[in-house]
Amino acid sequence: MYEVWLSHQQVNYVRGLAVTPTGKLCTRSGGHTNRFYVWEMMHSTIRKMSKHVDKLQKDVEEAKDKLEANKRKRADGLDFEEDYNDDEVPSDEMIERMEERMETAQNQQKRLFLIIFQRFIMILTDHLAKCEGSGVDYNTPWYKWVIERLQQIFLLHHELVYRYISTLESLLFTSDIDFHILEIFQQFCALRS
Repeated sequence: MYEVWLSHQQVNYVRGLAVTPTGKLCTRSGGHTNRFYVWEMMHSTIRKMSKHVDKLQKDVEEAKDKLEANKRKRADGLDFEEDYNDDEVPSDEMIERMEERMETAQNQQKRLFLIIFQRFIMILTDHLAKCEGSGVDYNTPWYKWVIERLQQIFLLHHELVYRYISTLESLLFTSDIDFHILEIFQQFCALRS
């Protein structure tokens, strides 16, 4: 049984994905872009990262609330309950470390979106250039499939993508890329205005 799974395409793909979550999206020649599990793993990675960032944000907010409540009680001179433990109240340094972890996670999330969209731009630009070079119509079923997946990422993760819209606009979705790709980004931006 082990030998069968050892050479299984999806198992090997998942192993590779554990190292680089968008690594298999970078080339059309491998045929991975039309595999449903590729897109599911990418969406799963985005969702997990989002939950991680949200949890860290919630933890920071709760810690700040506890510290503020503790400071108010001390300023008001209220007696503390016996079962109230000072260890539960975070210090300013602890909150600062928590905020640093949260900022690191947000930067990782931003990099994840930058990598994903950069890979989309790369494979679509490559396809458009090859079609133009050989005089073939670019609007193939594969092209439509990938464009729809790009739109899907924008729509499914719109709140997260919108957090980083200015970075995406300045680094990736510039006037330098093909209009067909830029149009998808502009359509997404138009939905938010």
